[in-house]
Amino acid sequence: MIQTATPPLTLAAFLKLPETKPASEFIKGEIRQKPMPKGRHSRLQGKLCAVINQITEEPRIAYAFPELRCSFGDRSIVPDIAIFLWDRIPFVEGQVPDRFDIPPDWAIEILSPEQSSNQVIGNILYCLEAGCKLGWFIDPDDLSILVLYPQQQPVLLHGKDPLPMLPEIELQLTVAQVFGWLKMGG
Repeated sequence: MIQTATPPLTLAAFLKLPETKPASEFIKGEIRQKPMPKGRHSRLQGKLCAVINQITEEPRIAYAFPELRCSFGDRSIVPDIAIFLWDRIPFVEGQVPDRFDIPPDWAIEILSPEQSSNQVIGNILYCLEAGCKLGWFIDPDDLSILVLYPQQQPVLLHGKDPLPMLPEIELQLTVAQVFGWLKMGG
């Protein structure tokens, strides 16, 4: 019996596959399905998108997209939140396109219990290498946010530490404020 090698899956072939729920990502030739978001993850993701979009959408500064597929280089990833400056959104006839083939300007990932922190941070680093300007890695268990910039040492923030934003976004938040959103009950 002759065995033939199966050619490795390409990004183009991956993008032709049906979408999965939760989303699958294409990283280093492999398909990896993200875990289903849980309560804390969903709350932080929804609140961050709402707070950012409240101050950036109407003046057309930027927009925060939850779970947006971004395919660039040799990967297709789905950051928990992908923020694009308005002039970088690849509008098609004034509408938001279905495909984003560029890295976000700011990538935010929220660690879920089933996720590998290194894999999630690896996605942020990949974005930064491709032109992203800012990354946040939010760890709800540790109540910390690791801030990543291109070509710089990461910074670990806690409590009342102010969070850096893109210069175009005039928003002031502390780590404690972000994690304070998790308290909703009596």
